[in-house]
Amino acid sequence: MRSVPCRGLDKPWSVITFGCWQIAPSGGWGDYCSPEDAEASVKTALEGGITAFDTAEGYGDGESERRLGKALGSQKDEVLITSKIWPDADLTLASYQERLEGTLRALDRDLTAALGRPVRLQNDANCFAISEATMGIAKNYPFVFGVILGTGIGGGIIINGKIHHGRTNIAGEWGHHTLHQNGKKCYCGKKGCVETYISGPALEQHWKEITGKTQSLSEIVKSPMNSDFLKWRQEFLDNFGTALANVIDILDPDVIVLGGGVSNIEFLYSDGIKNVYEKVFSDLVDTPILKNILGDSAGVFGAALLD
Repeated sequence: MRSVPCRGLDKPWSVITFGCWQIAPSGGWGDYCSPEDAEASVKTALEGGITAFDTAEGYGDGESERRLGKALGSQKDEVLITSKIWPDADLTLASYQERLEGTLRALDRDLTAALGRPVRLQNDANCFAISEATMGIAKNYPFVFGVILGTGIGGGIIINGKIHHGRTNIAGEWGHHTLHQNGKKCYCGKKGCVETYISGPALEQHWKEITGKTQSLSEIVKSPMNSDFLKWRQEFLDNFGTALANVIDILDPDVIVLGGGVSNIEFLYSDGIKNVYEKVFSDLVDTPILKNILGDSAGVFGAALLD
């Protein structure tokens, strides 16, 4: 493939540029290209000497960039990638460049190329969930929702022994569904997320707001049964109950497994479960809500189970 030099660029530009608009589904031109065909097409272009690829965040709502990034892998630094920003897009050029790079970055492929051996990356909550579903307390259940209650709030969905990632890889992220409209501000930019109410730091902060005391969660749960503690405990239970009841209403899993530091609070397995059941849509709810048995090693075991 003939290439031409371009001023200001350290890579030659092939005389043919690969247009990426049809390697992703779109309302304008349909979904004629599967992810497998998209990857094969990009690799064929590379083999043919094409060094320039044209994409846009608007192609398939970003799916074009994701598929291009996956297909290029560690070779993305060897080619030229042009992109476009819509005139009415609420993005600066710098933020758009950052988002473009993010969609093209396939870290596991970069590490595989650098280390010369296969590398698997996975969310910690998914690792926790797959370990408990495979070798832990939930190993006899086909549909498992694994919950991380710790510094943050995460979740993993396991169906028939496999991690369910979802279309955009956010399946299980129950920590960022809205618990209270216009509630506490979350680091994700939204307000009222579950994480801002029942994560460890959130619970400690709420205790401080009630009592003026700065204490760890383990200290708080040992507090005397006075009015301050009862208020803190009931609000925690109400938020915990609503958040998990929403999960059951939507997913209806065979079992829920709790993990993370907050999962060590014993009243979650008595009054906590009762509070969840009271808020579930069905009158027949009997979803088991269980404490993990693999402890802090669950995530490591799950990582070792990745294929």
